[in-house]
Amino acid sequence: MTEENSKWLVVVNPMASVGKSGKDWPEIKQILIDQGIDFDDILTEYPRHAIEIVRNAIVEKGYRKFIAVGGDGTNNEVINGIFTQDVVPTNEITMAALPIGTGNDWRRTFDIPLEYDEVVKIIKAGHTFAHDIGKLTYYNDGDPKIRFFLNAAGTGLDEMVCSSTNLMKQQGKGGTVRYLISVVKCLFKYKITHVQLSVDDELVFDDNILSLSVGNCRYNGGGMMMMPNAVPDDGFLDVTVIRKVSIFKFAANVKNIYDGTFIHKIKEVQTFRGKKIHIVSIPPHSLMVETEGENLNNSPFDFEILPKAINMVIPKEPGQKKKKKSRFKKKAKK
Repeated sequence: MTEENSKWLVVVNPMASVGKSGKDWPEIKQILIDQGIDFDDILTEYPRHAIEIVRNAIVEKGYRKFIAVGGDGTNNEVINGIFTQDVVPTNEITMAALPIGTGNDWRRTFDIPLEYDEVVKIIKAGHTFAHDIGKLTYYNDGDPKIRFFLNAAGTGLDEMVCSSTNLMKQQGKGGTVRYLISVVKCLFKYKITHVQLSVDDELVFDDNILSLSVGNCRYNGGGMMMMPNAVPDDGFLDVTVIRKVSIFKFAANVKNIYDGTFIHKIKEVQTFRGKKIHIVSIPPHSLMVETEGENLNNSPFDFEILPKAINMVIPKEPGQKKKKKSRFKKKAKK
């Protein structure tokens, strides 16, 4: 086995947040240096490059600590690099995320700030959290494929909006307002799909859906609290299903979707929780899925939870601004 490398490897996606990540990287790098963080750095050059970088860094160069600089998609690629190698147990690896931009749904569950110097202070403090990871099996031309995720995945309208948003990003457009415009446009275009949902081998839902989200953290879709009861170390995946609902009712409840109260206020919403999630679409193969901003072919989908599978760097008291006491256990750096 390759000798362990004690440095952090900083993986930078220069295209994240419509190029903001690359523009701000020199500033971030100087903050890391000023804070005494011992690191090497590398910039990604194409989609999924971070997966290759991280897997190679673990197997051939002995890195065990990674900082992802970018958005949720960058986090996802780093996670998949970690979980597609079999040299080191994943629970012996530490990852930190330095979020760029305004989406960044994973950081919202832990109230990780957007100010670069504040995030670097959190990384230097070294408090880690044993975080669950989701594992998704989907199909590409009939062949099963596997994708791991830190935060959430979605299908139906969720995936369609993600696809539309990615197209806007390619055109150099972004931001919350444009995202909401994309949601409205997709509401008019989306064709309701019949879904059979099984949780822990029990059929619990057999109906048409507008949207379906699966996750072990609370936020998805640029700040929407789609799984408000999710806890990222409880060993379960949370599922939120929205059945067919009128465009006007959806629009009237946008605020409730962002604060999570929609699960109580919209009767067409159902929530579930389990360790294994199986989704079949009718007709077969008619749904795609997105995981943290990447669109993937196609149904059926199988999700499972990998409990406490990686150590994520988080604030010492996550959620302290919203709660008197944090729900999340943490362990101090050894």
